[in-house]
Amino acid sequence: MGFGTELLFMLLLGLVVLGPKRLHAMLGHVARAKAELENAARGIKSQLATELDAAPVDGKADPSHEMAGD
Repeated sequence: MGFGTELLFMLLLGLVVLGPKRLHAMLGHVARAKAELENAARGIKSQLATELDAAPVDGKADPSHEMAGD
């Protein structure tokens, strides 16, 4: 079974279980949640890139960031 077949099966199952009106509303909620997750992932990637750019380049760690047990 390919991804398209599985997606079609899930939509048909949702149509049978939820009905056409509730399925439409549910798909709207899923699309909104997907957009929010993509936005959060984009923000995390941006923040990580900023942190990595700010890290020291010479490979020496800042002593204030060392673990207490070292």
